[in-house]
Amino acid sequence: MAVRGSYIKGVAKREEILSVALEVVAAKGYGRATVRELAEAVGLTQAGLLHYFSSKEELFTEILRLRDERDSGGYTNSAVPTVNMVDAYVGTIRHNAQVPGLVQLFARLSAEATDSESLAHDYFAARYATLREYIATSIRAMQQTGDLPADVDADAVARIFIAVSDGLQTQWLIEPNFEMADVMTYLARQLGLGGTARA
Repeated sequence: MAVRGSYIKGVAKREEILSVALEVVAAKGYGRATVRELAEAVGLTQAGLLHYFSSKEELFTEILRLRDERDSGGYTNSAVPTVNMVDAYVGTIRHNAQVPGLVQLFARLSAEATDSESLAHDYFAARYATLREYIATSIRAMQQTGDLPADVDADAVARIFIAVSDGLQTQWLIEPNFEMADVMTYLARQLGLGGTARA
């Protein structure tokens, strides 16, 4: 029974670390949020914090995973879209503009994840697959209702939508004088996907 209790406490501490770390990175940015600072924020030493994670890369990957869980609100987990895909997606982008540290973390880790040996590789591969399927399913639903032509390639549009979103984030980190969400809304409308999300 003591082992079970210890396990539950370990899981709770790990969740606490991730929650606090997400807030610190969001506020300070990936480059300024050191493992030591994250450890101190939850009352641990660096070694103590890394007891819960195999490396800094795993810690930061799990921060992104938690961010995704909170941002999606579960909308990507539904077999049938329950909210307007464009509004949900653009709403997340609009929120991201308020947390540049997390956008920076995403951009850096996604570049590192192109190496199949990276701990972040599997996270990004799964994330992109889930997001593509969500967008493509939304597009197919619009085709069934006649809101989009049947010859639109849902999978290709999903890849384009994600690629533009990621590219906009990189541009925005370098030159943050435009609204990413407005550009994505414009693209969605040009593709006939609709969307009403506004600030």
